[in-house]
Amino acid sequence: MSITTSQVAIVTGASRGIGAAIAERLANDGFTVVVNYSGSAAPAEDVVRKIEAKGGKAISAQADVSDAIAVARMFDSAETAFGRIDVLVNNAGILKTLPLAETSDEEFDRHFAINAKGTFNAMREAAKRLQSGGRIINFSSTTLALNMPGYAVYNGTKAAVEAFTHVFAKELRGRNITVNAVAPGPIATDLFLNGKSDELIAQFSKMPPLERLGQPDDIANVVSFLAGPDAGWVNGQIVRANGGVA
Repeated sequence: MSITTSQVAIVTGASRGIGAAIAERLANDGFTVVVNYSGSAAPAEDVVRKIEAKGGKAISAQADVSDAIAVARMFDSAETAFGRIDVLVNNAGILKTLPLAETSDEEFDRHFAINAKGTFNAMREAAKRLQSGGRIINFSSTTLALNMPGYAVYNGTKAAVEAFTHVFAKELRGRNITVNAVAPGPIATDLFLNGKSDELIAQFSKMPPLERLGQPDDIANVVSFLAGPDAGWVNGQIVRANGGVA
């Protein structure tokens, strides 16, 4: 067994986009990072190589977060490799915009399985595993505040995540573990950009007073703060990192 004394962070959905930026930023901060992915291993391995090329330490770990057994195995792998887990970043998620009346049972179930139950599965496992002084950082979305057509089911999953965050922070009383969530605004990732016209993307870019789309690093910076020592008194909060759009 290989044991390290550095702090260890699990980042779900970390093979691309915001998750990859978070994994790389936490590695730069000195964390050993578990780069979770659910599909192809190649993008996750690319993130690991980038981290290692800068002198950091990381491994990839496959797990479908909607599967509680797979999530437990991922935590097992982290503990076996590094001896501890200090930070969980629940970044994995999906988004498909559809009017509520046109949303199939399958699409509804898929969104709640990954966005809500996936977060639940990882939080429940983290409650057993995180060290004292640990951090749990969930992901909501500013779409929850905007109430835009097409986002009903997605917003429902994020409302659940915010509820989990507020309550779990209190349930971990006495453990010295904080639980917070980040609610990004429009971020220039494939998840957000796919299926949108140039006109619609330009419209979203003008929504924040800062008049640009957010970048993955903008969110990674917020996660870095919440995972670090300076955020020790921030607990049970939703940080709306959205450029002022809401």
